[in-house]
Amino acid sequence: MDFVNILVVEDEKNISDVIEAYLIKEEFNVFSASDGEMALEFFNSEDIHLIILDLMIPKISGEELCKRIRTTSDVPIIMLTAKTHEDDRIEGLSIGADDYVLKPFSPRELVSRVKALLRRSYPNSRPVAEKLSFNSGDLEIEVDKMIVRKNNEDINLTTNEFKILLTFISHQNQVLSREQLIELSFGQDYDGFDRTIDTHIKNIRYKIESNSKSPEYIHTIYGSGYKFTVKKQ
Repeated sequence: MDFVNILVVEDEKNISDVIEAYLIKEEFNVFSASDGEMALEFFNSEDIHLIILDLMIPKISGEELCKRIRTTSDVPIIMLTAKTHEDDRIEGLSIGADDYVLKPFSPRELVSRVKALLRRSYPNSRPVAEKLSFNSGDLEIEVDKMIVRKNNEDINLTTNEFKILLTFISHQNQVLSREQLIELSFGQDYDGFDRTIDTHIKNIRYKIESNSKSPEYIHTIYGSGYKFTVKKQ
């Protein structure tokens, strides 16, 4: 995928402008709609690859718009809402949303979720970043080929381990809980136990760290989760 068209449906201009600015910085093409009718027009006339959809929008509600789109398309949808009740989140996912972000939110986290959802939804397309290198080439990753190298030697990660590693890389220097790692790596429908993350991370450390007992990449933040850090180049 040489370009990605993202439709942002948000009636609060200040929020829409911030989202658009962060997405454009990542070289996405952005279409902005301030109500449901305008969003539907964009969706029917443009090749949209992902939708960021606020639930509280004029003319056609976010829920109704999602239902209409789902009758004809499986385009990835991230819902934005100030509704914090669990039932609202479950309803949003049940009518076809792929991810659910509560307001207020971090624009950087939203962009990371966009990238993660695009990778899951278009696995055969060119990823946003194809090659990554850390600590002067100590750790190298070819994302599209799922190749990981340590000191120029290929190492074998399972598919789940690779997904978790990409999540860490997308959230460098951020503390991620087990629940966040599961959601960002595998999506809302993952039915594994959160403690399985510990096993995956143990295996990843064994493969990418020079000394897994004294890791330089994946650090345990006791009581909170894990954090991926790299040396400044």
